[in-house]
Amino acid sequence: MSRLVFAVIGLGLVAIVAIGLMQREGGDAPPAQTISTTEAQERLAGAPPALAALHEQANELLPGGMDAFEARLEELRGHPVVVNGWASWCGPCQAEFPFLQKAALELGKEVAFLGLDTEDNDDDASGFLERFPVTYPSYTLPRIPSGTDLGVVRGLPFTAFYDAKGELQYLHQGGYASQEQLDADIRRYAIGADA
Repeated sequence: MSRLVFAVIGLGLVAIVAIGLMQREGGDAPPAQTISTTEAQERLAGAPPALAALHEQANELLPGGMDAFEARLEELRGHPVVVNGWASWCGPCQAEFPFLQKAALELGKEVAFLGLDTEDNDDDASGFLERFPVTYPSYTLPRIPSGTDLGVVRGLPFTAFYDAKGELQYLHQGGYASQEQLDADIRRYAIGADA
């Protein structure tokens, strides 16, 4: 019996190390962006009106839940949309947020970015956004409701890619391990879905 226990413990440790190495594949997450609001506004100047409206709400937590979020998706038709689900307590969310910061800054004139802060409280979420500022707003949701495009989500983080017609093209479960992986999915499922 004790051999079985040691074997199970040993396999568990091997699994933990393997998962850690897989999560590190592609490199460690870079530090959070420290770009100033003014510099971000200058880089995103000239964005189409619907995207400029998002930039005006940079780093804000917006109320209204799923109804407000879905109404915003409707307003963004004509533009590809990347939606990231996160929470302040979520370690993988913290690890991937610098990738989202960079992508939103670089692609914010052609791609809409939105956040969904779920299973969180506003004070903690606001603190998180102070540490990881982004050029787009996040809608607050107590949880992701079933019966929606995102109703199949199995934990945080997740990233949903919508084409310019507003159709969900891909739902990535889990955090991104590198900037290259996120950028490739944006080009494939959001931008490239309309090509």
